[in-house]
Amino acid sequence: MSNISAKKLHTFLGHNDSIYTLCKLDDHRFVSAGGDGMVVLWDLKSPDEGEVIVKIPGSVYALLYDSKEDFLYVGQNGQGIHKISLKSKKEVKSVQLGEFQIFDFELIDDLIWAGLSNGEIVLLNKNLAIENRLKFSDQRVRSFDVFGETIAIAFSDHITRIIDSETLKITRELKGHKNSVFTSKFHPSGKYMISAGRDAHLKVWDTEAEYLLRESIAAHLYTINDVIFSNDGRHFVTASMDKAVKLWDAHNFKLLKVLDKHRHAGHGNSVNKLLWMNYHDLLVTCSDDRSISVWEIKFAE
Repeated sequence: MSNISAKKLHTFLGHNDSIYTLCKLDDHRFVSAGGDGMVVLWDLKSPDEGEVIVKIPGSVYALLYDSKEDFLYVGQNGQGIHKISLKSKKEVKSVQLGEFQIFDFELIDDLIWAGLSNGEIVLLNKNLAIENRLKFSDQRVRSFDVFGETIAIAFSDHITRIIDSETLKITRELKGHKNSVFTSKFHPSGKYMISAGRDAHLKVWDTEAEYLLRESIAAHLYTINDVIFSNDGRHFVTASMDKAVKLWDAHNFKLLKVLDKHRHAGHGNSVNKLLWMNYHDLLVTCSDDRSISVWEIKFAE
């Protein structure tokens, strides 16, 4: 592995249950949420303590921030969506979506896309009025990612579906995984996409060659929960149920470093979500161990 320095700068504590999701607000601020229903604001410039924005009466897997209007959308499992004003720190609107888990949100052309555990995708306007419903599978919608007019949607039926955002039609179905796909992410250049999930493998799809499968990598011991690219697109990070965070070369897909509890005071349980912040290019990770870690990563030139 290459010579990379990794230093844990901060550990944020305060949640009373597993932390499932993180959402960036700006260069240095982000929010977290999880099993305890608390939505907590953290500031990398003032890392001493977090601020509880709102307490939701149920677990939260999905958060979405609308920077234009300064509203946060919170998905409550088994209930629906709460629209929160960050200015007043109060709920201004909510909508029921049935007794389903909400695994991810995406804001596309001023519409909120919500992925549900029944395989349904609900499109809502910012006032939480339902505009459309799409159903491409009977199994869970796990995540969204967008590049231009193309949307990659990961499903629990082992398939990543590529959707045209204008026609809302499927243009590709990528079948390479042996189990649920948890995340599918485009490289910042759009030249390829990485999918990952319960089979613990990374699949690299060449978008310029009609999504030809270029690589299949046994990357972790257990489920890969999230994949994120660095701000410059030169590296990517994977987070897994095996408690490890792994750093990779985004050109040759070689493993560069492993951040774990034994060697780097990493997480003691499943690592669920990743953020790569613009502030000092810091990496943020969260876990079932109820903690958030902030990492300074320096790659050798």
